[in-house]
Amino acid sequence: MNHRKHLAQRLVPVGVLLLFCSLFFSLIQCQITISSKRQELAEAKEQLSAQQAKNEELSRSLDDGEDAIIERIAREEGYAKPNERIWVDLSGK
Repeated sequence: MNHRKHLAQRLVPVGVLLLFCSLFFSLIQCQITISSKRQELAEAKEQLSAQQAKNEELSRSLDDGEDAIIERIAREEGYAKPNERIWVDLSGK
């Protein structure tokens, strides 16, 4: 009986130590997961912001009407109105 009591006194600290080690590694794993999810959230917010800007631009184009859309596309292709001077900024600003 005394031998069992002595064995139990040795196993309890070892069990507690194993429990703390398990909790410590679990905490580390959770912190890594949180960091990864925060990075994913930041990327998703960046994509959302870019999409919202694109949506606003498209909404403004629709508000301007069909003629404005055609004119914008024509200007992007290098077309101009008759007798119109086109200035191109080559400074890169």
